Amino acid sequence: MKLAMVGAGYVGLVTAACFAEMGNEVTCVDADAARVEALEQGIIPIYEPGLEDYVRRNTQESRLFFTTDLAAAVQRSLIVFIAVGTPQDRDGSADLSMVLQVARDIGRHMDGYKVIVEKSTVPVGTAILVRQVIREELQARGEEIEFDVVSNPEFLKEGTALDDFMKPDRIVVGCDDVRVGELMKELYAPFVRTNHPVIIMDVVSAELTKYAANAFLATKISFINELANICSRTGANISMVRRGIGSDRRIGHLFLFPGLGYGGSCFPKDMQALIHTSRSRGYTPRILEAAEAINQDQRQLFFELISNYYGGDLRGKVFAIWGLSFKPQTDDIREAPALTIIEKLQAAGARLQAHDPEAMTATQKYLGNNQGISFAKTSYAALEGADALIICTEWTKFREPDFERMRSLMKSPVIFDGRNLYNPEKVEKLGFTYFYIGQKLS
Repeated sequence: MKLAMVGAGYVGLVTAACFAEMGNEVTCVDADAARVEALEQGIIPIYEPGLEDYVRRNTQESRLFFTTDLAAAVQRSLIVFIAVGTPQDRDGSADLSMVLQVARDIGRHMDGYKVIVEKSTVPVGTAILVRQVIREELQARGEEIEFDVVSNPEFLKEGTALDDFMKPDRIVVGCDDVRVGELMKELYAPFVRTNHPVIIMDVVSAELTKYAANAFLATKISFINELANICSRTGANISMVRRGIGSDRRIGHLFLFPGLGYGGSCFPKDMQALIHTSRSRGYTPRILEAAEAINQDQRQLFFELISNYYGGDLRGKVFAIWGLSFKPQTDDIREAPALTIIEKLQAAGARLQAHDPEAMTATQKYLGNNQGISFAKTSYAALEGADALIICTEWTKFREPDFERMRSLMKSPVIFDGRNLYNPEKVEKLGFTYFYIGQKLS
């Protein structure tokens, strides 16, 4: 099929590359000419394992194209995906300005029947708005062209996005016409050969499904962090509790790891958007509000753990920071817990030496000319002369370090582990003072 993908950001680029990998002809549109030029040369603006190979291969084999010309892309395609950003607005709602602008542009340039697909994460009712602005543009042109609007939310995890797309648990399609549903089934048929379902539902339900999925997973993270805080006050072992409840098939182990909470581009924004949607319709979503509050509190509690160890005086202390991205296998620092910890430590007068396998460039750009933090090329270099190590992201390279080497580099063998990577007994036998999430309060 001939597809247009409007938006060459994370979702748009991954989706376009995967559709092209299956033999479709995909034209990826972005307003940023510099980004388009870089993509044409195989330069990827984000870090996602395997994505560079997909983009280069499909570009070279003339299945994947990049352009700033939206009109041409729309006119040559049957299905047009909208995959632009929906950032959080000041009131917590999703800002739909870019989505609706793309819809207007599609209405101005479409020259025949099109299926317009919402791939961006959008609140309930967005499809109605998209349909409305397209019709307005067609009326302004004096045209009567048939089109359909479909909701097709993405369920991609940063770090495993290609595998998630190529081998999905399910495909959700919201549409009002059975014929459009069959067309979307045909498009996704190569991805669901193992009998994972393509679930056809109404548009409103599809729009809500994306938010519901993210809200549930975010709540699961906050739930295990709540339990960790209870463990710290009762003496229970959070690792044992996690195993005990995660072994129940109704609960499962995924997203059930205590730590510094969730971050990234999806969970925080989508939780706020769903809370705003609920409140705007007269309902108070108490579970969602509690999950969000716990997530923010978790970072403060971790900072207090560090501060209390030093009697509340962090002035002049030097801390090594391992991990800056909000999760492993990405360079994404949006809403990353590490940034909150860095801000609080610096406000308390500490100096920082940070290392991350992929996110240091993004962090340097975010922090600007910040004299209180330096960036080390290796994890061990970050430890030199440090009063303590703070672990914020569970990159695999941090899981089995050389503890003897660590001790020799650090001023004091102290670890504050925000991701519970190590066995406490083992680390303490090696001579470290070790703090972790859920540890019994002394």
